[in-house]
Amino acid sequence: MQIERTRLNALVENQFPDGSKLIVDAGNEKAYALNGTAGAAWDACSSSTTLSGVSEGMRRAFDPAVTEDVAEAAILQLEEQNLVATSGASGLRTRRELIASLAAVAAPIVVSMTLAEQRGHAVLAASKTTPPPCATCE
Repeated sequence: MQIERTRLNALVENQFPDGSKLIVDAGNEKAYALNGTAGAAWDACSSSTTLSGVSEGMRRAFDPAVTEDVAEAAILQLEEQNLVATSGASGLRTRRELIASLAAVAAPIVVSMTLAEQRGHAVLAASKTTPPPCATCE
């Protein structure tokens, strides 16, 4: 099975110190949040690769305990969000089958929301942390 990233030119990627990532697709107005495990899988797909290539890349960059099951779970989630495409004999299991087999490493998590939803959450978060304007403070 071959694994490749999709829409390479349409995505803007931001990496955080913990290895998590925020990927923004302005064309589809979606933002994808990847935890460190899923972020390592995304990095391992920087060029066309295989499942064993993804798991090896994740072991080098993230955690030596990453198994092929963890890599497969990450690829499954990235594929569900149309961030990667797989070709050839898939053999990917269902998410339920994979989650049952995960144990040693943090399960990969990919969450998506529209940019409008993200802006709404940002406004709400800012309103809870920013003190109201003070009319007598100026």
